[in-house]
Amino acid sequence: MRGLLCALVPLLAAGLVTPVSPAAAEPPGKAAFEVMTPASTVASRTDRRPTAGGIHDPIARKTFISWSGKAADTYVQAYDHRTGAWTAPKKIADGESDPHNYPTMLLAGDGHLLIFRGMHNTRTVISRAPLAHSLDGTWTDTEVPAGDSASYPMPVKTVDGTLFMFYRETTNELDPAANPDFRPMKYIVSRDHGKTWKNSVQLTGKQWAFGSLGRADHMDEIYVGQPRYLPSAGRIQFVYTLAGGGPTQHKHDVYHRNVYYLSFDVRTLRFFSAAGHDLGTQVDDAEQERYLKVVETPLELPGGLKSPDYILQVGTQRDGKPFVTWFQFDTAGSPRDFAGAWNGRNWEVREVAKGLRLREIERLNGGTWRVYGTRDGQPGIETFLLGNGRVWKPETVITTPKPVQRVEVIAGFRDPARILATGASSARDVSVADGDIYVAGMPRR
Repeated sequence: MRGLLCALVPLLAAGLVTPVSPAAAEPPGKAAFEVMTPASTVASRTDRRPTAGGIHDPIARKTFISWSGKAADTYVQAYDHRTGAWTAPKKIADGESDPHNYPTMLLAGDGHLLIFRGMHNTRTVISRAPLAHSLDGTWTDTEVPAGDSASYPMPVKTVDGTLFMFYRETTNELDPAANPDFRPMKYIVSRDHGKTWKNSVQLTGKQWAFGSLGRADHMDEIYVGQPRYLPSAGRIQFVYTLAGGGPTQHKHDVYHRNVYYLSFDVRTLRFFSAAGHDLGTQVDDAEQERYLKVVETPLELPGGLKSPDYILQVGTQRDGKPFVTWFQFDTAGSPRDFAGAWNGRNWEVREVAKGLRLREIERLNGGTWRVYGTRDGQPGIETFLLGNGRVWKPETVITTPKPVQRVEVIAGFRDPARILATGASSARDVSVADGDIYVAGMPRR
Protein backbone atom coordinates (compact mmCIF):
# COMPACT_ATOMS: atom_id res chain seq x y z
CA MET A 1 0.00 0.00 0.00
CA ARG A 2 2.84 2.39 0.80
CA GLY A 3 4.33 1.76 -2.64
CA LEU A 4 1.00 2.41 -4.33
CA LEU A 5 0.58 5.70 -2.49
CA CYS A 6 4.10 6.77 -3.42
CA ALA A 7 3.32 6.10 -7.06
CA LEU A 8 0.02 7.97 -6.95
CA VAL A 9 1.18 11.15 -5.19
CA PRO A 10 3.17 12.64 -8.11
CA LEU A 11 0.36 11.78 -10.54
CA LEU A 12 -2.21 13.47 -8.31
CA ALA A 13 0.03 16.51 -7.98
CA ALA A 14 0.27 16.72 -11.74
CA GLY A 15 -3.48 16.51 -12.14
CA LEU A 16 -3.08 13.26 -14.08
CA VAL A 17 -5.21 11.13 -11.78
CA THR A 18 -8.67 12.55 -11.14
CA PRO A 19 -10.62 11.27 -8.14
CA VAL A 20 -13.85 9.52 -9.04
CA SER A 21 -16.78 11.74 -8.17
CA PRO A 22 -18.89 10.51 -5.25
CA ALA A 23 -21.91 11.65 -7.27
CA ALA A 24 -21.02 9.20 -10.04
CA ALA A 25 -22.66 6.38 -8.09
CA GLU A 26 -25.73 8.42 -7.17
CA PRO A 27 -28.88 8.66 -9.25
CA PRO A 28 -29.47 11.87 -11.27
CA GLY A 29 -30.62 14.80 -9.17
CA LYS A 30 -28.98 13.57 -5.95
CA ALA A 31 -25.58 15.30 -6.24
CA ALA A 32 -25.31 17.79 -3.37
CA PHE A 33 -22.75 20.53 -3.92
CA GLU A 34 -21.64 22.97 -1.27
CA VAL A 35 -20.31 26.38 -2.30
CA MET A 36 -17.48 28.37 -0.73
CA THR A 37 -16.70 32.02 -1.54
CA PRO A 38 -12.92 32.53 -1.20
CA ALA A 39 -13.21 36.16 -2.36
CA SER A 40 -16.16 38.55 -2.83
CA THR A 41 -16.69 41.42 -5.31
CA VAL A 42 -13.18 41.09 -6.78
CA ALA A 43 -13.44 39.36 -10.18
CA SER A 44 -13.34 41.20 -13.48
CA ARG A 45 -14.56 39.98 -16.85
CA THR A 46 -12.23 37.31 -18.25
CA ASP A 47 -11.82 35.44 -21.54
CA ARG A 48 -10.26 32.41 -19.84
CA ARG A 49 -10.97 29.00 -21.38
CA PRO A 50 -12.02 26.08 -19.17
CA THR A 51 -8.49 24.90 -18.44
CA ALA A 52 -5.81 25.19 -15.75
CA GLY A 53 -7.61 27.54 -13.36
CA GLY A 54 -6.60 25.59 -10.27
CA ILE A 55 -4.89 22.45 -9.01
CA HIS A 56 -4.90 20.23 -5.94
CA ASP A 57 -1.46 19.52 -4.45
CA PRO A 58 -1.60 16.33 -2.34
CA ILE A 59 1.86 16.96 -0.92
CA ALA A 60 0.87 20.36 0.48
CA ARG A 61 -2.67 19.08 1.12
CA LYS A 62 -3.90 22.30 -0.43
CA THR A 63 -5.88 23.41 -3.45
CA PHE A 64 -4.49 26.40 -5.34
CA ILE A 65 -6.62 28.65 -7.58
CA SER A 66 -5.96 31.64 -9.83
CA TRP A 67 -8.25 34.39 -11.13
CA SER A 68 -8.37 37.84 -12.73
CA GLY A 69 -9.14 40.84 -10.58
CA LYS A 70 -9.42 44.56 -11.30
CA ALA A 71 -7.46 45.60 -14.40
CA ALA A 72 -7.14 41.84 -15.15
CA ASP A 73 -4.40 41.56 -12.51
CA THR A 74 -3.53 37.99 -11.53
CA TYR A 75 -4.43 36.73 -8.06
CA VAL A 76 -3.94 33.36 -6.36
CA GLN A 77 -5.37 31.72 -3.24
CA ALA A 78 -4.94 28.45 -1.36
CA TYR A 79 -7.41 26.22 0.46
CA ASP A 80 -6.04 24.13 3.31
CA HIS A 81 -7.86 20.78 3.38
CA ARG A 82 -6.77 20.18 6.98
CA THR A 83 -8.28 23.37 8.40
CA GLY A 84 -10.93 24.23 5.82
CA ALA A 85 -9.54 27.77 5.57
CA TRP A 86 -8.69 29.97 2.55
CA THR A 87 -5.76 32.34 2.34
CA ALA A 88 -6.40 35.96 1.43
CA PRO A 89 -6.07 36.86 -2.27
CA LYS A 90 -2.41 37.38 -3.22
CA LYS A 91 -1.59 39.56 -6.23
CA ILE A 92 1.01 37.97 -8.49
CA ALA A 93 1.21 40.18 -11.58
CA ASP A 94 -0.33 43.07 -13.49
CA GLY A 95 -2.92 42.32 -16.17
CA GLU A 96 -2.42 45.54 -18.17
CA SER A 97 -6.20 46.14 -18.19
CA ASP A 98 -6.91 43.47 -20.81
CA PRO A 99 -9.39 40.61 -20.13
CA HIS A 100 -7.40 38.36 -22.48
CA ASN A 101 -4.44 38.45 -20.06
CA TYR A 102 -5.89 35.84 -17.74
CA PRO A 103 -3.78 33.42 -15.66
CA THR A 104 -3.53 29.67 -16.10
CA MET A 105 -1.81 27.49 -13.50
CA LEU A 106 0.31 24.34 -13.33
CA LEU A 107 2.36 22.58 -10.65
CA ALA A 108 5.77 21.84 -12.20
CA GLY A 109 7.58 18.60 -11.55
CA ASP A 110 9.89 20.30 -9.07
CA GLY A 111 6.89 21.34 -6.95
CA HIS A 112 6.86 25.01 -7.91
CA LEU A 113 3.62 26.63 -9.05
CA LEU A 114 3.72 28.34 -12.43
CA ILE A 115 1.30 30.96 -13.74
CA PHE A 116 1.11 31.37 -17.54
CA ARG A 117 -0.19 34.51 -19.22
CA GLY A 118 -0.35 35.31 -22.92
CA MET A 119 -0.22 39.09 -22.82
CA HIS A 120 -2.75 39.66 -25.58
CA ASN A 121 -1.05 39.48 -28.98
CA THR A 122 2.35 40.40 -27.57
CA ARG A 123 4.31 37.99 -25.36
CA THR A 124 4.26 35.02 -23.02
CA VAL A 125 5.00 35.72 -19.35
CA ILE A 126 5.48 32.96 -16.78
CA SER A 127 5.38 33.67 -13.05
CA ARG A 128 7.12 31.17 -10.77
CA ALA A 129 6.57 30.67 -7.05
CA PRO A 130 9.81 30.88 -5.03
CA LEU A 131 8.92 27.98 -2.71
CA ALA A 132 7.82 24.48 -3.64
CA HIS A 133 4.20 23.58 -2.84
CA SER A 134 3.46 27.09 -1.64
CA LEU A 135 2.14 30.51 -2.72
CA ASP A 136 4.36 32.30 -0.22
CA GLY A 137 7.18 34.67 -1.08
CA THR A 138 7.89 36.95 -4.03
CA TRP A 139 7.17 35.34 -7.38
CA THR A 140 9.47 35.94 -10.35
CA ASP A 141 8.24 36.91 -13.83
CA THR A 142 10.00 35.70 -16.97
CA GLU A 143 9.21 36.68 -20.54
CA VAL A 144 9.60 33.73 -22.92
CA PRO A 145 10.86 34.83 -26.36
CA ALA A 146 9.93 31.45 -27.82
CA GLY A 147 6.28 32.32 -27.14
CA ASP A 148 6.17 35.70 -28.83
CA SER A 149 2.94 37.38 -29.96
CA ALA A 150 0.85 35.00 -27.84
CA SER A 151 -2.74 34.89 -26.61
CA TYR A 152 -4.83 32.30 -24.73
CA PRO A 153 -2.21 30.14 -22.96
CA MET A 154 -3.16 26.48 -22.51
CA PRO A 155 -0.52 24.69 -20.41
CA VAL A 156 -0.28 20.91 -19.99
CA LYS A 157 2.11 18.78 -17.93
CA THR A 158 2.74 15.25 -19.19
CA VAL A 159 3.47 12.12 -17.18
CA ASP A 160 7.24 12.58 -17.49
CA GLY A 161 7.06 16.23 -16.35
CA THR A 162 7.41 17.82 -19.79
CA LEU A 163 5.52 21.11 -20.02
CA PHE A 164 3.62 22.16 -23.14
CA MET A 165 1.93 25.51 -23.54
CA PHE A 166 -0.29 25.92 -26.60
CA TYR A 167 -1.18 29.44 -27.69
CA ARG A 168 -2.63 31.38 -30.59
CA GLU A 169 -0.17 33.59 -32.42
CA THR A 170 -1.13 37.02 -33.77
CA THR A 171 1.17 36.81 -36.76
CA ASN A 172 0.86 40.38 -38.02
CA GLU A 173 2.44 41.58 -34.77
CA LEU A 174 5.60 39.82 -35.97
CA ASP A 175 5.07 40.32 -39.71
CA PRO A 176 3.13 43.50 -40.59
CA ALA A 177 2.48 42.09 -44.06
CA ALA A 178 0.37 39.27 -42.61
CA ASN A 179 -3.40 39.67 -42.61
CA PRO A 180 -5.02 40.51 -39.26
CA ASP A 181 -7.22 37.39 -39.55
CA PHE A 182 -4.31 34.96 -39.88
CA ARG A 183 -3.80 33.64 -36.33
CA PRO A 184 -2.62 30.01 -36.12
CA MET A 185 -1.87 27.81 -33.12
CA LYS A 186 1.68 27.15 -31.92
CA TYR A 187 3.21 25.72 -28.74
CA ILE A 188 6.28 25.95 -26.55
CA VAL A 189 7.92 23.06 -24.69
CA SER A 190 10.04 22.86 -21.52
CA ARG A 191 11.80 19.78 -20.15
CA ASP A 192 13.35 21.51 -17.11
CA HIS A 193 10.26 22.53 -15.10
CA GLY A 194 9.68 25.74 -17.05
CA LYS A 195 13.14 27.25 -16.85
CA THR A 196 13.88 27.11 -20.62
CA TRP A 197 11.59 26.76 -23.62
CA LYS A 198 11.60 25.92 -27.33
CA ASN A 199 8.71 26.59 -29.68
CA SER A 200 7.07 24.40 -32.29
CA VAL A 201 8.87 26.14 -35.16
CA GLN A 202 12.25 25.32 -33.62
CA LEU A 203 11.20 21.73 -32.89
CA THR A 204 9.47 20.85 -36.18
CA GLY A 205 10.57 23.46 -38.73
CA LYS A 206 6.91 24.18 -39.52
CA GLN A 207 5.40 27.67 -39.73
CA TRP A 208 2.58 26.76 -37.37
CA ALA A 209 1.19 23.76 -35.49
CA PHE A 210 -2.41 23.84 -36.71
CA GLY A 211 -4.26 26.49 -38.65
CA SER A 212 -5.01 27.76 -42.12
CA LEU A 213 -3.87 30.43 -44.53
CA GLY A 214 -5.64 31.70 -47.64
CA ARG A 215 -9.20 30.47 -47.11
CA ALA A 216 -11.69 32.13 -49.47
CA ASP A 217 -13.82 33.11 -46.48
CA HIS A 218 -10.76 34.50 -44.64
CA MET A 219 -11.56 32.35 -41.58
CA ASP A 220 -7.91 31.80 -40.74
CA GLU A 221 -8.00 32.38 -36.98
CA ILE A 222 -8.02 29.39 -34.60
CA TYR A 223 -10.05 29.62 -31.40
CA VAL A 224 -9.37 26.56 -29.26
CA GLY A 225 -12.12 26.00 -26.72
CA GLN A 226 -10.42 23.37 -24.57
CA PRO A 227 -7.46 20.97 -24.53
CA ARG A 228 -7.67 17.71 -22.56
CA TYR A 229 -4.63 15.56 -21.75
CA LEU A 230 -5.06 11.77 -21.87
CA PRO A 231 -2.03 10.38 -19.99
CA SER A 232 -2.76 6.75 -20.82
CA ALA A 233 -2.73 7.54 -24.56
CA GLY A 234 0.01 10.19 -24.47
CA ARG A 235 -2.30 12.53 -26.37
CA ILE A 236 -3.75 16.01 -25.96
CA GLN A 237 -7.23 16.43 -27.43
CA PHE A 238 -8.41 19.75 -28.85
CA VAL A 239 -11.75 21.17 -29.94
CA TYR A 240 -11.81 24.48 -31.80
CA THR A 241 -13.71 26.85 -34.06
CA LEU A 242 -12.58 29.29 -36.74
CA ALA A 243 -12.78 33.07 -36.78
CA GLY A 244 -12.05 35.82 -39.27
CA GLY A 245 -13.41 38.65 -41.34
CA GLY A 246 -15.59 36.71 -43.76
CA PRO A 247 -15.31 36.57 -47.58
CA THR A 248 -15.37 40.33 -48.20
CA GLN A 249 -12.74 41.59 -45.75
CA HIS A 250 -9.64 40.83 -43.70
CA LYS A 251 -10.73 41.68 -40.16
CA HIS A 252 -10.16 40.04 -36.81
CA ASP A 253 -12.96 37.96 -35.24
CA VAL A 254 -15.99 39.25 -37.14
CA TYR A 255 -17.44 35.76 -37.63
CA HIS A 256 -17.06 32.28 -36.17
CA ARG A 257 -17.53 29.09 -38.17
CA ASN A 258 -17.60 25.28 -37.74
CA VAL A 259 -16.33 22.94 -35.02
CA TYR A 260 -13.20 20.78 -35.34
CA TYR A 261 -11.47 18.04 -33.33
CA LEU A 262 -7.88 16.77 -33.37
CA SER A 263 -5.37 15.11 -31.05
CA PHE A 264 -1.64 15.62 -30.52
CA ASP A 265 0.94 12.97 -29.62
CA VAL A 266 3.20 14.48 -26.95
CA ARG A 267 6.07 12.10 -27.84
CA THR A 268 6.19 12.44 -31.63
CA LEU A 269 4.70 15.97 -31.89
CA ARG A 270 2.32 14.69 -34.58
CA PHE A 271 -1.37 15.42 -34.97
CA PHE A 272 -4.15 12.91 -35.61
CA SER A 273 -7.82 12.95 -36.60
CA ALA A 274 -10.53 11.09 -34.71
CA ALA A 275 -10.25 8.34 -37.33
CA GLY A 276 -6.52 8.01 -36.72
CA HIS A 277 -5.22 9.81 -39.82
CA ASP A 278 -1.61 10.88 -39.21
CA LEU A 279 -1.48 14.57 -40.14
CA GLY A 280 2.20 15.11 -39.34
CA THR A 281 3.60 17.98 -37.32
CA GLN A 282 1.55 20.69 -39.05
CA VAL A 283 -2.14 20.75 -39.91
CA ASP A 284 -3.36 22.94 -42.80
CA ASP A 285 -6.81 23.93 -44.05
CA ALA A 286 -7.21 21.09 -46.55
CA GLU A 287 -6.54 18.56 -43.78
CA GLN A 288 -8.81 20.19 -41.23
CA GLU A 289 -11.65 20.33 -43.74
CA ARG A 290 -11.20 16.71 -44.87
CA TYR A 291 -10.40 15.00 -41.58
CA LEU A 292 -11.20 17.21 -38.57
CA LYS A 293 -14.59 18.84 -39.08
CA VAL A 294 -17.25 17.83 -36.57
CA VAL A 295 -19.97 20.08 -37.96
CA GLU A 296 -20.31 22.87 -40.51
CA THR A 297 -22.15 25.98 -39.33
CA PRO A 298 -23.41 28.95 -41.36
CA LEU A 299 -21.29 32.04 -41.83
CA GLU A 300 -23.71 34.39 -40.12
CA LEU A 301 -24.30 36.48 -37.00
CA PRO A 302 -27.54 35.16 -35.47
CA GLY A 303 -29.00 37.77 -33.17
CA GLY A 304 -25.86 39.81 -33.89
CA LEU A 305 -23.70 37.22 -32.09
CA LYS A 306 -20.67 35.24 -33.22
CA SER A 307 -21.63 31.59 -33.49
CA PRO A 308 -20.48 29.00 -32.42
CA ASP A 309 -19.17 30.47 -29.19
CA TYR A 310 -15.44 29.91 -28.58
CA ILE A 311 -16.01 28.08 -25.26
CA LEU A 312 -16.18 24.41 -26.29
CA GLN A 313 -15.44 21.16 -24.44
CA VAL A 314 -13.85 17.82 -25.38
CA GLY A 315 -14.05 14.40 -23.69
CA THR A 316 -13.95 10.66 -24.35
CA GLN A 317 -16.60 7.98 -24.55
CA ARG A 318 -16.42 4.68 -22.67
CA ASP A 319 -14.49 3.06 -25.56
CA GLY A 320 -12.01 5.95 -25.83
CA LYS A 321 -13.55 7.62 -28.88
CA PRO A 322 -13.90 11.41 -28.56
CA PHE A 323 -16.95 13.59 -28.16
CA VAL A 324 -17.28 17.38 -28.11
CA THR A 325 -19.86 19.85 -26.80
CA TRP A 326 -20.57 23.43 -27.83
CA PHE A 327 -23.30 26.04 -28.18
CA GLN A 328 -24.51 28.15 -31.09
CA PHE A 329 -27.09 30.93 -31.14
CA ASP A 330 -30.52 31.17 -32.73
CA THR A 331 -31.86 34.27 -34.48
CA ALA A 332 -33.09 35.63 -31.15
CA GLY A 333 -29.60 35.35 -29.66
CA SER A 334 -30.46 32.41 -27.39
CA PRO A 335 -27.99 29.53 -26.99
CA ARG A 336 -28.62 26.13 -28.57
CA ASP A 337 -26.59 23.30 -27.11
CA PHE A 338 -25.01 20.46 -29.08
CA ALA A 339 -22.95 17.32 -28.60
CA GLY A 340 -21.02 15.48 -31.29
CA ALA A 341 -19.85 11.88 -30.74
CA TRP A 342 -17.39 10.03 -33.01
CA ASN A 343 -18.73 6.56 -33.86
CA GLY A 344 -15.66 5.30 -35.70
CA ARG A 345 -16.84 6.47 -39.12
CA ASN A 346 -18.38 9.89 -38.66
CA TRP A 347 -19.64 12.39 -36.12
CA GLU A 348 -23.11 11.91 -34.67
CA VAL A 349 -24.33 15.42 -33.86
CA ARG A 350 -27.47 16.12 -31.84
CA GLU A 351 -29.02 19.12 -30.11
CA VAL A 352 -29.20 18.26 -26.41
CA ALA A 353 -30.57 21.41 -24.74
CA LYS A 354 -31.52 25.07 -25.20
CA GLY A 355 -30.72 28.27 -23.34
CA LEU A 356 -27.49 27.12 -21.68
CA ARG A 357 -23.97 28.39 -22.04
CA LEU A 358 -21.99 25.17 -21.67
CA ARG A 359 -19.01 26.00 -19.44
CA GLU A 360 -17.11 22.80 -18.56
CA ILE A 361 -17.35 19.00 -18.40
CA GLU A 362 -16.11 16.56 -15.75
CA ARG A 363 -15.57 12.83 -16.21
CA LEU A 364 -17.45 10.73 -13.67
CA ASN A 365 -17.08 7.08 -14.72
CA GLY A 366 -16.96 5.14 -17.98
CA GLY A 367 -18.50 7.31 -20.65
CA THR A 368 -20.56 9.45 -18.25
CA TRP A 369 -19.60 13.09 -17.85
CA ARG A 370 -21.05 15.93 -15.82
CA VAL A 371 -21.78 19.06 -17.86
CA TYR A 372 -21.77 22.47 -16.13
CA GLY A 373 -23.89 25.22 -17.70
CA THR A 374 -25.22 28.69 -16.91
CA ARG A 375 -28.10 30.84 -18.10
CA ASP A 376 -27.52 34.48 -19.01
CA GLY A 377 -28.25 36.89 -16.18
CA GLN A 378 -29.26 34.13 -13.75
CA PRO A 379 -27.37 32.94 -10.68
CA GLY A 380 -26.52 29.28 -10.23
CA ILE A 381 -24.80 26.55 -12.23
CA GLU A 382 -26.95 23.80 -13.71
CA THR A 383 -25.45 20.33 -14.08
CA PHE A 384 -26.37 17.53 -16.46
CA LEU A 385 -25.16 14.00 -17.09
CA LEU A 386 -24.00 13.21 -20.64
CA GLY A 387 -23.50 9.57 -21.57
CA ASN A 388 -21.00 8.83 -24.37
CA GLY A 389 -21.71 12.21 -25.94
CA ARG A 390 -25.30 11.13 -26.72
CA VAL A 391 -27.64 10.72 -23.73
CA TRP A 392 -28.45 13.94 -21.86
CA LYS A 393 -30.09 13.99 -18.42
CA PRO A 394 -30.68 16.88 -15.97
CA GLU A 395 -28.88 16.40 -12.66
CA THR A 396 -28.91 19.28 -10.17
CA VAL A 397 -28.38 23.01 -9.60
CA ILE A 398 -25.42 24.50 -7.74
CA THR A 399 -26.72 27.58 -5.97
CA THR A 400 -24.62 30.75 -6.20
CA PRO A 401 -25.70 34.20 -4.96
CA LYS A 402 -24.89 35.89 -8.29
CA PRO A 403 -24.39 34.89 -11.95
CA VAL A 404 -21.27 32.99 -13.02
CA GLN A 405 -19.17 33.66 -16.12
CA ARG A 406 -16.62 30.80 -16.07
CA VAL A 407 -16.42 27.26 -14.64
CA GLU A 408 -13.30 25.08 -14.48
CA VAL A 409 -12.78 21.63 -12.99
CA ILE A 410 -9.77 21.83 -10.66
CA ALA A 411 -6.98 19.50 -11.79
CA GLY A 412 -6.65 16.46 -9.51
CA PHE A 413 -9.43 17.91 -7.37
CA ARG A 414 -10.19 16.89 -3.83
CA ASP A 415 -13.63 17.72 -2.46
CA PRO A 416 -14.94 20.12 -1.36
CA ALA A 417 -12.78 22.03 -3.89
CA ARG A 418 -13.94 20.41 -7.14
CA ILE A 419 -14.73 23.34 -9.44
CA LEU A 420 -13.65 26.96 -9.64
CA ALA A 421 -16.45 29.31 -10.72
CA THR A 422 -15.72 32.95 -11.52
CA GLY A 423 -18.63 35.26 -10.85
CA ALA A 424 -19.78 37.66 -13.56
CA SER A 425 -18.73 41.27 -13.21
CA SER A 426 -21.34 43.97 -13.78
CA ALA A 427 -19.35 45.57 -16.63
CA ARG A 428 -17.26 44.37 -19.56
CA ASP A 429 -14.43 46.80 -18.85
CA VAL A 430 -11.94 45.34 -16.38
CA SER A 431 -11.78 48.61 -14.46
CA VAL A 432 -14.87 47.12 -12.80
CA ALA A 433 -14.29 43.99 -10.70
CA ASP A 434 -17.31 43.06 -8.61
CA GLY A 435 -17.79 39.37 -9.37
CA ASP A 436 -17.35 36.74 -6.68
CA ILE A 437 -14.95 33.79 -6.69
CA TYR A 438 -16.72 30.53 -5.89
CA VAL A 439 -15.33 27.05 -5.28
CA ALA A 440 -17.80 24.17 -5.10
CA GLY A 441 -17.70 20.45 -4.47
CA MET A 442 -19.16 17.62 -2.48
CA PRO A 443 -19.18 18.07 1.32
CA ARG A 444 -16.10 16.89 3.18
CA ARG A 445 -16.44 13.43 4.67
